[in-house]
Amino acid sequence: MSTKTGIHPNQLSESHDECMAAEKFAEIYDAYYKRVYKYICYRIDNHYAAEEVCSHVFEAVIAKYNRFSPEKASFEVWLFAIARNAVTDYFRSQKKRAAFSLSSILNLALPKSSPEDIVIRDDRHAALFRALAKLSDKERNIIGMKYAAGLKNAEIAELLGVSGSNIGVVLYRCLKKLQKELEKGGFRHEE
Repeated sequence: MSTKTGIHPNQLSESHDECMAAEKFAEIYDAYYKRVYKYICYRIDNHYAAEEVCSHVFEAVIAKYNRFSPEKASFEVWLFAIARNAVTDYFRSQKKRAAFSLSSILNLALPKSSPEDIVIRDDRHAALFRALAKLSDKERNIIGMKYAAGLKNAEIAELLGVSGSNIGVVLYRCLKKLQKELEKGGFRHEE
């Protein structure tokens, strides 16, 4: 049984050849919605658009469920491949490159602040966003999968078709680049 979702991999493919039952969809939706939404929101930095893209992801899950093959990849990897493709489609439809942002996730996680705290936080976020903009799309995508979607290195590696150790190295280098950019911009981590 998966510790994160409570769904056993075999349960996902029981009615594999049939149309997805409403109960099965509800189970998958309840187990994965928050992580998929956080990943999408992390990538596109727009709550409304993230909700729309997330709905497209789950529509695709229903439409493509009969093509899911547990022999090829785990359900989670398959699902996040759909999410990644939906984000790519969103950017194509916008015909622009979006800034990579954590603001929506941070707004959900952080308690309500005073106006002074909001100004300080916004300055820090702006510095983080500028540093994130210096990373490649691939690096931002990996950071999004790791920290917004909560995927493990092995799951990201399977999704991208690289080794787990490669993902670890890329993450380490990305974090070092971010740290260097933030320090160059005068940001200092306060304990």
